[in-house]
Amino acid sequence: MQLIYNILTIIVDLVLFFFGFFNRKLKKRLVGVGSTFRVLKKNIKNNDQVIWLHCASLGEYEQGLPVFENLKLIFPNHKFVISFFSASGYEVKIQNPITDLVVYLPSDHPSKVNRFLNLLNPELVVFVKYDLWPNYLSELKKRKIRAILISALFRKNQIYFKPYGSWFLDKIKTFEQVFVQNEASKILLEKYGIINVTNAGDTRFDRVNAQLQINNQLDFIENFKGKKTCIVAGSTWPEDEELIVQYINNSSDNLKFIIAPHNVDHARVKSLKEKISEPIVQFTADKNTSAQLKNAKVYILDTIGLLSKVYAYADIAYVGGGMGKSGLHNTLEAATFGLPIIIGKNYKKFPEAIAMISKGSMSSVATKTEFQNCMDSLLEADFRKLGELNRVFVEQQKGATKTIMAYLINFA
Repeated sequence: MQLIYNILTIIVDLVLFFFGFFNRKLKKRLVGVGSTFRVLKKNIKNNDQVIWLHCASLGEYEQGLPVFENLKLIFPNHKFVISFFSASGYEVKIQNPITDLVVYLPSDHPSKVNRFLNLLNPELVVFVKYDLWPNYLSELKKRKIRAILISALFRKNQIYFKPYGSWFLDKIKTFEQVFVQNEASKILLEKYGIINVTNAGDTRFDRVNAQLQINNQLDFIENFKGKKTCIVAGSTWPEDEELIVQYINNSSDNLKFIIAPHNVDHARVKSLKEKISEPIVQFTADKNTSAQLKNAKVYILDTIGLLSKVYAYADIAYVGGGMGKSGLHNTLEAATFGLPIIIGKNYKKFPEAIAMISKGSMSSVATKTEFQNCMDSLLEADFRKLGELNRVFVEQQKGATKTIMAYLINFA
């Protein structure tokens, strides 16, 4: 299996190189990976004490951030390096308060793995959630480098638990400790002989709750909203916007809408604007004077990094990703502000969504009609009471970071 996997990594590298000529994000990753070794060689010295953090993308970074922040406090003299697989994570967090270096993770071929680890030589490695690479994990174990996995989530239908997946499952055993999000994941791993598992919970609850402690004021959103009811649609894809736009175009004057597309490139935003018949302001294109903000009905937030603050001004939230196959985005960012939430039809892989739906404080819709009926019902009901259920839910689930740090403090 090892040989087959190594051959596949070469084939995948070649395929990605070819498609990099046609895909902007993929090209950025390929260029970034090309500079990884040069950056490490220039900035990592032989006597540096290094902690390596790895995230697939931006969502995993936000998920791991509470742990990263605490590690930084415990190990102020260590050099922190974070690696991303995705361009979206790398580009947004190339500057961040935690790490000295941000790099793309090279592919999982043994030669690149060894070169990467020879340059980095970390004392501790933290992987977040699921971006697990067999050769990296094997080499970390071989070199006796301590590695932990946090906020992991396992399901029976994953490759690890298939009849042909035992080789991949063995790689999870290389972690010194695995911190999972729920008891079901712990029971599943233990069933397959992995006992160094702790059900710590999901660090995202700590992350989003911390949002309440900072200044979330945005004057331009405050001026836009005024005294009207505001619906925020966050991290939307075209499939999500198909539900929302029709409702916006036929909605009453006492409603305002903020749409934060997941993809903020010019063509995507232009296409969205063309479908909306109501007055629009746009974060990057308009001067957004007081008069413009007051008179507009729709605000398109075509930038990254402000959505978590914008939720503070919402009365109802729609969280995107659930209408297609991209995956439901972070509903907890809205929940922590005490908002009732609407999502698309695909949410079965997200325990927090299942929990909030069971409480009646989140609704799943599959059609434009269902979205309209759901919105109308919320506006006619005491939606603030439903939203409070979500706020309490987030508050009650805090504590994963504390559990993980209680383990890591012994490392010091």
